[in-house]
Amino acid sequence: MESVNLRMGRISYINASPVYYGLDHGMTPPWLTLVTDVPASLNRQIIDKQVDISPISAAHYAMNHSSLLLLPDLSISCHGPVMSVLCAARAPLDDLAGKTVMLTKESATAASFLKMIFSQRGVAPEYVTGDVGNIDQIPSGVDAVLVIGDAALTQPWEQRFGYCFDLGEIWHDMTGLPFVFAVWAVRKEVAAAHPDTVTRALKLLWASRQSGYAHLEAVIEAGRIKLGLPESLIRKYYNCLFCDMDAPKIDAMTRFFDILYREKILTSRVAVRFFQPV
Repeated sequence: MESVNLRMGRISYINASPVYYGLDHGMTPPWLTLVTDVPASLNRQIIDKQVDISPISAAHYAMNHSSLLLLPDLSISCHGPVMSVLCAARAPLDDLAGKTVMLTKESATAASFLKMIFSQRGVAPEYVTGDVGNIDQIPSGVDAVLVIGDAALTQPWEQRFGYCFDLGEIWHDMTGLPFVFAVWAVRKEVAAAHPDTVTRALKLLWASRQSGYAHLEAVIEAGRIKLGLPESLIRKYYNCLFCDMDAPKIDAMTRFFDILYREKILTSRVAVRFFQPV
């Protein structure tokens, strides 16, 4: 069996905690190094060849599909509200034409999705990009802000802005479909050179996720401690999330990519291709 070391990204938010539970509790082998960071940084690292396998924004996969393969049966998805991908605004979405919308730097998918929503509504805001992790540091002239991850769960966005729109809910209302925010990908050159090791890493992720859902109470408790939120809220959040990639999610993701292409947010059509385990 081939012997090669792999570097695997790990999302720093609690949304991926079920997938990494086993790896965090004794399943990580010596040949696998975990690199924990926010999605935007992992997006860059997989393209810059700093990590070999990683969860990344689904839209980042679409932008770089020629050099990446998706790992099968892994995602961070929702089927309705997601709670951690929000657009907080001072007015309804249709009233934000010409207004300043601050996009998070942390997720290509959420930013592309919000641009798509405005485009389909015929609304043209002014986009700026910034650090939206701290509600108290949002400039006063910003009319709406896209916030994701743990910050969306822990800070009073609706109280500050007046309106709060859940992007997972918007997509479900539009299409009736699930929405895929993040995927796991491997660099094509790594998959070609080390298919056995990538297969082992994939099976480890599947086993780690299985352990996570078998120990969901521990996952919920860890999330409660990390974010300082009520257990009931953390439980509700995990009930919104799915970490698989079944046929409906693949279809929904493909439809999202097609819409991004039609709206000229993507410059080319996306061929969704998966790594084939050996």
